[in-house]
Amino acid sequence: MSLPVRAPAGEAFDVLSRFRVEFYECLYARADALFELTDAVLCADGPVKTLVELSLAVEHRRGHGAMYAALDRGWLEPARLRRALAGLPLPRAADERIVLAVDVSNWLRPDAPTSEDRLFCHVYGRGARSRDQFVPGWPYSFVAALETGRTSWVTLLDAVRLGPANAATIVTAGQRRDVIERLVQAQQWQAGDPKIWIVMDSGYAVAYLSHTLADLPVALVGRLRSDRVMLRDPGPARSGPKGGRPRRHGGALTFAKPHSWHEPEVTTVTDTTRYGKAEAMAWDRMHPRLTHRGPWLNHTREELPILHGTLIRLKVERLPGDRDPKPVWLWCSATAATPADVEHWWQSFLRGFDLEHTFRLMKQTLGWTAPKVRHADTADLWTWLLIAAHTQLRLARPLAEDLRRPWERPAEPRRLTPARVRRGFRNVRATTARPATAPKPSRPGPGRPAGSKNKQRARHHDVGKTVKRAESIKEHQARPR
Repeated sequence: MSLPVRAPAGEAFDVLSRFRVEFYECLYARADALFELTDAVLCADGPVKTLVELSLAVEHRRGHGAMYAALDRGWLEPARLRRALAGLPLPRAADERIVLAVDVSNWLRPDAPTSEDRLFCHVYGRGARSRDQFVPGWPYSFVAALETGRTSWVTLLDAVRLGPANAATIVTAGQRRDVIERLVQAQQWQAGDPKIWIVMDSGYAVAYLSHTLADLPVALVGRLRSDRVMLRDPGPARSGPKGGRPRRHGGALTFAKPHSWHEPEVTTVTDTTRYGKAEAMAWDRMHPRLTHRGPWLNHTREELPILHGTLIRLKVERLPGDRDPKPVWLWCSATAATPADVEHWWQSFLRGFDLEHTFRLMKQTLGWTAPKVRHADTADLWTWLLIAAHTQLRLARPLAEDLRRPWERPAEPRRLTPARVRRGFRNVRATTARPATAPKPSRPGPGRPAGSKNKQRARHHDVGKTVKRAESIKEHQARPR
């Protein structure tokens, strides 16, 4: 089930109205205030910089006190909203395949010692020092469905905050499994359909994820570091005078040493408008050498599996900004690839960076990281409200008019960016379902007596992991269960 950009206005209107009702039903406490707060985010003039300014929007009929109380005591059921998102029309590739992207975005909270569950988030180029830094904050793992072609739209399906006691690889593996299972339950994927592709950047253990998700109809495409080594299959076994165990691994293919490469099974050259000529070389049935470290510590068997896949080296002619293009190494969990498969894999990997446009929209326009909230639960609630807001923008895409500024270029029909759809969402909202009830007249509470001080000091929390990862299999086995 898919809803194209050029879908009829009546069909798009029905889908948007149904989702707004489903979103309202996912709000179990302070539903009216939270629903109108989300509408205020969508209809506010300009970027969201503070929460209190949202209470001045026409769509928010309650005061700022009710808004803060809703964020503090409100309750949104993520499981129900996840099912609603999985049941919406999804974008698909030309072969009706679903392509998912996974990435982490950080809500930085460096000056919040009273906020719990903060981790050291890896950032680059923040502040005056243009280099790698580790800043305290809340990292969130997002999963989104990708569209085809150059676009800044994605379909957000899930978000999980990584906590101090979580192993990032284990949590993200469970998140991907849950998303795929929800898509299957919603009949977005059925038996006989092409496998779902999941693309990810470096930093993910793509081999471990392919092993844990082997029972699902997925194929993973992940980026590898340029200092890695992949192994070939061993050649024919040769009998010796003493016999011995057959070899499990063949020769090594070192990324940084071209003389160690053998002839690739597939070589493709594609002319692109953005990168010039893109040359891809693919080697079939290449596997990494696994060790009992990191996520493989929980592997019960003494012998680790051999995970075959396709190794791809992508080299482009140029990059935007006259940057020196360096080759990109990818590994796909599928084997026996055709030239068309190789091209689709690396093109889908590049499409995964469209998720960065969504992160920038959520932070700079929708105000994801603008509130200075204290508790992590409040941050989770606010994150899900913005996911619902972004989903409404995507569903209103065929309905919005181009309210462009005089200095802006006209957009193609029904090819508006998320920011331009947001400009016209106020007009779309007027004709959609609005399940929130009108506020009842009331008087503000007495508040804190004048002149009194808050004597309950907030607790300060440490930053970082609370569970140290074992360095070896012996240390892991020696730990008490």
